Amino acid sequence: MNATVVQMLRAGGVLGAFGLVAAAVLGGTWSLTADRIRDAEQQRLLQQLEEVLPAGGYDNAVASDTLQVDSDALGPGTHTVWRARKDGRPVAAVLGAVTPDGYSGPIALLVGIAYDGRITGVRVTSHRETPGLGDKIDLSRSDWVLDFDGRSLLAPGPRDWTVRKDGGVFDQFAGATITPRAVVRAVHRSLQYFAENRETLFATAPETP
Repeated sequence: MNATVVQMLRAGGVLGAFGLVAAAVLGGTWSLTADRIRDAEQQRLLQQLEEVLPAGGYDNAVASDTLQVDSDALGPGTHTVWRARKDGRPVAAVLGAVTPDGYSGPIALLVGIAYDGRITGVRVTSHRETPGLGDKIDLSRSDWVLDFDGRSLLAPGPRDWTVRKDGGVFDQFAGATITPRAVVRAVHRSLQYFAENRETLFATAPETP
């Protein structure tokens, strides 16, 4: 075996070793990053659940007291329902809903509803709406979403569950009516779903999302 071949084999071995080390480093970094991202997402979810549920009004582990449901009323796909209880009695539920009718795509929501049918809070968890216009549905951009607090199927009445432009009571955004209209409809449908399925939602044992 001549010197040139030996040098080539050595170079190939070095490159292979570097490749293995790089792959191991990348794999370890991905694993650590994925864990951190997952933990951050879980903490964010817990914070949002607390924001849409009555403070101090429940004593169970809401994050693990869940149920998976399929319903067109909550949008396409399977949705998680988080259930809040006090001394074992139903207090409220948080419905994960999705409206496909956003201006720039689907809008995902958490809709907190007390057992008596009143909204305890609404938060938008993901969207791709236009910055400066449709993104006002996000609490970090405006307090528009807080107008749902305390509402129910009867307050306002059925005809008022839409934006003012359509004769309802909810504000629209200048230049972006489609976005708030979609969110209002999604929240209203969530209320209807809860009213029709309240007993069933709390009757079953918790599932793992």
